[in-house]
Amino acid sequence: MTGNEATTALIKSLNAAGIPYMVVGSFSTNYYGEPRSTQDLDVVLDPGSYSLKSLFGQLGPEFEFDPQLSFETATGTKRNIVAIRGIKFKIELFRLSDDAHDRERFRRRQIVTLPDFETFLPPPEDVIITKLRWAMQAGRGKDIDDVRKVIAVQANQLDWEYVNHWCDVHGTRSLLDEIRASIPPI
Repeated sequence: MTGNEATTALIKSLNAAGIPYMVVGSFSTNYYGEPRSTQDLDVVLDPGSYSLKSLFGQLGPEFEFDPQLSFETATGTKRNIVAIRGIKFKIELFRLSDDAHDRERFRRRQIVTLPDFETFLPPPEDVIITKLRWAMQAGRGKDIDDVRKVIAVQANQLDWEYVNHWCDVHGTRSLLDEIRASIPPI
């Protein structure tokens, strides 16, 4: 099984089960910006009363679901990790938090149609806002690169008032302004 096959299987299963979710991380930045390789799939979900262990039991033995929730420091949320047998690819299932922006981006998620399935993604504005938070909290350069690429591709279509508001709330506005200044005009 490949990472793409694991992604497709998981998304189709989440859709069939009716579990509210959205795909975040590099998958969403690849959709809105310039693609880069990744060794994982990040999903935010609100499982309610649905058993994730049962979901992964239906997916098959290639999916090794760890039922133990762990704390992820960059996002400040709880997650389960799913390993895929035979490959380095992993899936991180983040729980929807009580953070105001986390809730808002989940509310704003939108369905997109890809060649093999439909999935839910946050809008590009929320990808930028979240990646800026992660860049500030975890100091990850790849998050800044992702923001730059999403802005470069989506710039004229973005709701800058919305982005600026949340960046002001999170204290990431100066980083946003610095990144925007570094991108040549189209």
